[in-house]
Amino acid sequence: MSMKISIGLNLQQGPWGGGNQFGNVLTEYLRSKGHEVFFDLKESNLDIILLCEPRKSTKSCAFNQKEILRYLLTKNKNALVVHRINECDERKGTTTVNNQIGNANIVADHTVFISSWLKELYRTQEIRTEHCSVIMNGADSKIFNNTSYSTWNKDTPLKVVTHHWGGNWLKGFDVYEALDKQLNDKNTRKKFEFTFIGNIPKGFSFKNSRYITPLGGLELSKELQRHHVYLTASQFEPAGMHHIEGAMCGLPLLYRNTGGAIPEYCRNFGIEFNEQNFFEKLHEMAEMYDYYTVRMKDYPYTAEKMCHEYLELFNYMNKNREEFLHARIWQKKPLWLMKNLLIGDII
Repeated sequence: MSMKISIGLNLQQGPWGGGNQFGNVLTEYLRSKGHEVFFDLKESNLDIILLCEPRKSTKSCAFNQKEILRYLLTKNKNALVVHRINECDERKGTTTVNNQIGNANIVADHTVFISSWLKELYRTQEIRTEHCSVIMNGADSKIFNNTSYSTWNKDTPLKVVTHHWGGNWLKGFDVYEALDKQLNDKNTRKKFEFTFIGNIPKGFSFKNSRYITPLGGLELSKELQRHHVYLTASQFEPAGMHHIEGAMCGLPLLYRNTGGAIPEYCRNFGIEFNEQNFFEKLHEMAEMYDYYTVRMKDYPYTAEKMCHEYLELFNYMNKNREEFLHARIWQKKPLWLMKNLLIGDII
């Protein structure tokens, strides 16, 4: 049965963050299955509304909880709302994001977290996590694959790469800076090379590493496949896409475990490190490279799998619409609270 689904994202062209990639692949998938996809609330008979970014200050926000509630009250009370949570304060050291997301969640009939770590984070902060599920991120295998990946021949330096759209220091720049400094040593340069693709913090520069401005799509995939190992030192990631794209390109993963969901996505497909043992683990990766290269063909986090799980959820909610409508939290809140939600920026 065809559904009308509105995705709350302003999709951007060119290299952009993981949320934009999610919107693109989900849109293509849903349309390929015969469903109609919109990016606003103009349609009077939507079946599913997917809230992705409630912060109006962000470029990707197409609509937030206030606009959804107005739609439900004035146009179509039977539309069901799914809230995809992919962000938190911990990721960038902010202080208001979790509260904003928690406030927006009042309109949700079901909540999707992009990792178990993120779900647990919100639960411990006493933000509502009932009626929820975890759907892991996935990369588009038509773009990110190992068709051009050449394994390391051991006669040349091991080529290590990472990429980030965001230039926040918590993306792992303490480790990337340490590696860049270590590459000043000629013996280290005989064994390793490092490439960074993306945006960097203001005032930061690499001295002994290769730096490439942001890439996206096939251009990014081809560049990743010119390397041997994928490094992520990012902290407190709700999930992230960068390491998934590296893994899909066939690169074994060298990943940090100091908070966040990255170990959920990387475990069994590479080597974990922390701030104290990074260089030890980098050398261990060189020794274990062949073992992990073979494992990468079984990396499971594809966009196809992710989109299938979202569509299964939408279908389930569509079939059980009355049950979800009856359980709505916001309908049981005081009238003054609903007025604040409609008028104010934050409850």
